[in-house]
Amino acid sequence: MRLLSLFCLFLSVGPGWAAPPVLRVPIDCTFGVSCFIQQYVDADPGPGARDYTGGPLSYDGHKGTDFRLPDQEAMDAGVPVRAPATGRVLGLRNDMPDQLVTDAATVSGRECGNGVVLDHGDGWQTQLCHLAEGSVLPRVGEIIEAGQIVGRIGLSGLTQFPHVHLSVRRHGVVVDPFVDRLWAEPPAYEPGGFLSIGVSDDVPQFTEVKAGTADAPSLAADAPALVVWAAMFGGRVGDVIALRITGPNGRDVLQHDATLDRTQAELFRAAGRRLTGARWRGGVYTGTATLFRDGQMLDRIETRISIR
Repeated sequence: MRLLSLFCLFLSVGPGWAAPPVLRVPIDCTFGVSCFIQQYVDADPGPGARDYTGGPLSYDGHKGTDFRLPDQEAMDAGVPVRAPATGRVLGLRNDMPDQLVTDAATVSGRECGNGVVLDHGDGWQTQLCHLAEGSVLPRVGEIIEAGQIVGRIGLSGLTQFPHVHLSVRRHGVVVDPFVDRLWAEPPAYEPGGFLSIGVSDDVPQFTEVKAGTADAPSLAADAPALVVWAAMFGGRVGDVIALRITGPNGRDVLQHDATLDRTQAELFRAAGRRLTGARWRGGVYTGTATLFRDGQMLDRIETRISIR
């Protein structure tokens, strides 16, 4: 009986039998509010791209899961990146600048930017990419516990938005943690939605939206226009973004529906109304954006602004 117990124990821990790592989300956030999964592992073996559900939230050859922030303002506030599982640090990088890269050749071989590779045993590895310059804390060879802070979200390497990219590999082969059910608490799949919203006195540049500086806390009563804008991820052809501004008297100042003519990973839409009188009515105005897909409401976001 004892020999049988020892044999079963050997099978449970011997080579090739070790349990895979149980992963935790690498950032502390509220999905759909302060963070979003913009891209998943590419499940299409050919030249196209699809995520594990068959949706378009990926791109050709993408090898990980991208946990993004709404904008760079949120990044600048400092969002810690945590180890997804206990492991030993195999390698790291910590000296690449945080910047939007337009030419991939400038970061060739360093697309991950600043990051950490962790070894979890039995051929399992995870890699965290795009951390902020100078924020990586551990040393090579150090044992990191699950949930331990390893750095902050940044814009290093080949990236167009602030996020942490998590790759999972076994013996060098990419593993999708959603397909292989590696999450301790799997994040819910969101097929697209709003990142941010704001009201301003002019249509902002997309760079301002991405930076988080396009919204105004208040406007003067003689502002030349009232403009509501909303940024989103995972837009699909045929989606309708309904933009509204409601005045302090409860009446609509603006109603505009924008229909997307193509599928886009990230985008924003804006609509506005020019001042026709001497001044806007003072008080609190509400800007809202509602996303409809196939006739059903998928997401809604709102903001308020004071006019004095």
